[in-house]
Amino acid sequence: DHIDYMVKLIGIDHVGISSDFDGGGGIKGWADASETFNVTLELVKRGYSEPEIEKLWGGNLLRVLDEVQEYALSQ
Repeated sequence: DHIDYMVKLIGIDHVGISSDFDGGGGIKGWADASETFNVTLELVKRGYSEPEIEKLWGGNLLRVLDEVQEYALSQ
């Protein structure tokens, strides 16, 4: 639900998924790294496309890092 909310609020190009299993996150179905696939499965069930899921699982972060690097090199 949080991912849907953020995507609706700021757009798919500005949302990313991350995890921290040091102490648990309290997300039912994603108690540890072995259950990460459950998040992707839920995104598919909610109608997210493969390109959108790629953005959420790191594509957006990599794009921003590339943009930052490009800017830094231009200075």
